[in-house]
Amino acid sequence: MNRRHEALLALLADGALHSGAGLAAQLGISRAAVWKLVGELREHGVAVASVPRSGYRLPQPVELLDAGRIRAALDARGWQVADRLQVLFETDSTNTFLYDAPAPPPARPRVVFAELQQAGRGRRGRSWLAPFGSGLTFSVAWTFADTPPGLPALGLAVGVGIAEALRTLGVAEAQVKWPNDLVWRGRKLGGLLLQLRSEAGGPSSVVAGLGLNLALPAGAREALAAPGAQPVADLGEALGRPLPPRNDLGATLAAAMLATFDEFARVGFAPFAARWAALDSLAGARVRIAQVDGDVEGEACGTDADGALLLRVDGRLQRFHSGDVSLRPAAP
Repeated sequence: MNRRHEALLALLADGALHSGAGLAAQLGISRAAVWKLVGELREHGVAVASVPRSGYRLPQPVELLDAGRIRAALDARGWQVADRLQVLFETDSTNTFLYDAPAPPPARPRVVFAELQQAGRGRRGRSWLAPFGSGLTFSVAWTFADTPPGLPALGLAVGVGIAEALRTLGVAEAQVKWPNDLVWRGRKLGGLLLQLRSEAGGPSSVVAGLGLNLALPAGAREALAAPGAQPVADLGEALGRPLPPRNDLGATLAAAMLATFDEFARVGFAPFAARWAALDSLAGARVRIAQVDGDVEGEACGTDADGALLLRVDGRLQRFHSGDVSLRPAAP
């Protein structure tokens, strides 16, 4: 993908019908070249519709991500990130992009957004589907000058920060699901992926990525509705009103993540524990957690200071640091 693809997408972003001749004139290329660019956009997951003898259009308007707008909105929220914020048109994964780069110095976080993410990953290496314009994906790289207490629970703290930001935006029932899902009425709104790097006696760094459903098309919902998969939701239905501008939303959530890292650096996980408990969608529920040596069922009893899930199994509390969790019918 190159700047011509970006320029064509910018023209189509209003959702209106554009003739091939008009697009060619604005781009300074031939109509045949426009046709080729459209085909290449489709190959990368952008659903450009063709209307015979009329032109091309997107299924719905899309506010393209704009680094200048996001940067200004972050500045207004007290986070001056300057050129350490990037918007990529396309990348395999924003997390991989930052994790493969040198860790930033303390107090100099990096933020990367992407319009198209071709190999986004969720927890345990699963792919994360984000059709063009239907979601929001970004990652933040942060370095702690000193390793804070409770570092293994950092992912839970980030979930708290994002869920609280969603509630401030109007998603009153936004919750967290151990270890790193964001849910609304039991349905998945999005997810987090954290990758930690630490050195004994030295600084620790993290890359945290967020994938959030904004307005999922029917095809994406069908693709995500695999047997046994958690039902999905998007921010549009959770809000029940028009979505806020995509760039403002991105800045709000990035600021929430940065503020979480800043607070965690100073005080660790302890202050987040009660906030997690208040947002915990599994609290008191009967759940099943998948383990290598077999599934375990029990009552979810929150988390410990290290972020491990606590299950009451046959009257005894057990700790779990990883595993897929699903709700089970209540015991008779």
